Amino acid sequence: MYTGIDGSMITNASRSTDPSTNQPDVSISFNSKGSDMFCAFTRDRVTHPQGDPQNMLAIFIDKDLVQDANIISEICGGSGVITGGFTAASAQALAIQLNSGALPGTVSLASATEVGATLGASTVKLSLLAGAFGLAIVILFMLLYYRLPGVVASLALLLYGAIVLAIFKFFGITLTLAGLTGFILSVGMAVDANVLIFERVKEELRGGRTLGAAMEAGVHRAWPAIRDSNISTLITCFVLYFFGAPLIKGFAITLAIGVAVSMFSAVVTTQQFLQIVAGLRPARRLAFYGVQAPKAA
Repeated sequence: MYTGIDGSMITNASRSTDPSTNQPDVSISFNSKGSDMFCAFTRDRVTHPQGDPQNMLAIFIDKDLVQDANIISEICGGSGVITGGFTAASAQALAIQLNSGALPGTVSLASATEVGATLGASTVKLSLLAGAFGLAIVILFMLLYYRLPGVVASLALLLYGAIVLAIFKFFGITLTLAGLTGFILSVGMAVDANVLIFERVKEELRGGRTLGAAMEAGVHRAWPAIRDSNISTLITCFVLYFFGAPLIKGFAITLAIGVAVSMFSAVVTTQQFLQIVAGLRPARRLAFYGVQAPKAA
């Protein structure tokens, strides 16, 4: 039977001592509402014999049973005593528990934020827009600085992005904000691989190699640096995935996929595009590669 009496009706609970037995007990007092309810409840329960479950009074705090007592007599007047086998420590603990249920508490609203169903989609769209804007700036830089090789790098980057997004779609990878960050970062790493190749190609052209030989040698010489940097990043991704928080795992997955595809894009796609360009007669002018033709002696 639910009494309807709760901690808000308790005005005080304290450890005391039974003068007749000199044993610790707990004194408890109620406000007027609690006093009337407790009086009516004990008056009804005391009609049942001791030991009968109908004579018991159970005290719960947060749905946990802290005391199960027999009712010896009706308790009216707003106060009563809980006795029975207490030690000083256990009586004090029960008094503290009873008082904890009577502590007044108020909740004040400091701020409120309404999260709509479209908030996540809007954030993802903004992130995709930021990624596209960043990619456009990178392509513009490659075109201005590396000229014809920059065109090759731009085509390779677009193909790289299409391949990575296709992999995300095929494996059902959800693009969270952390995942988008990993993807955008991998785009930068793909550009870095192209920069290494193009700088090597320019060095070979300045050294007097033909365009085709310079491109082949440039890719070959840039490969160890590309391989080592990407493998180091992949190791970091594996560590983040296996030991990181769930939010970090999405970042690690997309970054690892992007890095793996960027290695393929830099070494295979870029190299093939460069070889195609080298076979075009109008594209053999060294000025298109940012290198001045050697002056005739």
